[in-house]
Amino acid sequence: MASSAYPSSVGSYFSGSTLRRRACLALLVLAALPLQARAAEAPALLLAQVYRAGLPLQDYWVSEKYDGVRAYWDGHRLRTRGGETIAVPAWFTAGWPATPLDGELWAGRGRFGHAQSTVRQQQPDDAAWRAMRFMVFDLPGDPGTFDERLPALQAAVARLGRPWVQAVPQQRVATDAALQALLARTVRAGGEGLMLHRGASLYRAGRSDDLLKLKTHEDAEARVVAHLPGKGRHAGRMGALLVEMPSGQRFRLGAGWSDADRDHPPPVGSWVTYRYRGLQAGGLPRFASYLRVRADLPPGAP
Repeated sequence: MASSAYPSSVGSYFSGSTLRRRACLALLVLAALPLQARAAEAPALLLAQVYRAGLPLQDYWVSEKYDGVRAYWDGHRLRTRGGETIAVPAWFTAGWPATPLDGELWAGRGRFGHAQSTVRQQQPDDAAWRAMRFMVFDLPGDPGTFDERLPALQAAVARLGRPWVQAVPQQRVATDAALQALLARTVRAGGEGLMLHRGASLYRAGRSDDLLKLKTHEDAEARVVAHLPGKGRHAGRMGALLVEMPSGQRFRLGAGWSDADRDHPPPVGSWVTYRYRGLQAGGLPRFASYLRVRADLPPGAP
């Protein structure tokens, strides 16, 4: 790498290829520090496990799983799951309470792309935010059980009186057959799936059976490690991604790509969501297929 690629003070100080490589590495480490700092500030959120048949459904509240961007109101600002501040128009959060709210920034069924692009803007697009809703599903600062937090949440949203801030509707489902029927109706109507929240649970960060997700397909996130070259019709552009699961296992993600995706693949270090059909004996996904970029997750996110 030529010294002209560095600031003049760095280029004049280091000489020789080895020293230049060390300088480049040092600059890359320094450049990564803000991302690490943002990741360290990530809110401690309740995260979902996957639903398993046979759980006592009478213990759970059931709601739609909204296909949006997870957002945490800390009493002063909206933040992503990774901890980054979301730029919103002043009117969107005007009058919001000083107590934390956990929810989903949602643009409606089938409009994940609009939600994600709106949340990513450094300068808020007022017209785009007019189509957004904050679907509140929990009160992280409330010490009660979810059974007790739910009426408090509904009352807080009602007091706020903002039509774009809504309490997520919750219902009880008695049997697994009824749950599966509700899932089928939700998906036919364009929904992503269902969430189940244990009524007796406190708000605790991390994954547990207190919160469960149920969808017609399995999906997960993986970090992009490398772009693998294409062959045949895809020669000269991306053929597959080499991705890494949070467990550290790596695999090729070669299905589900459009020609436009192959021409402009997700950058190395970014996170993508993929669908799959169960796991192999070694823990790798079977029949994995690319779904979308997770632009709301920073490079160091788990």
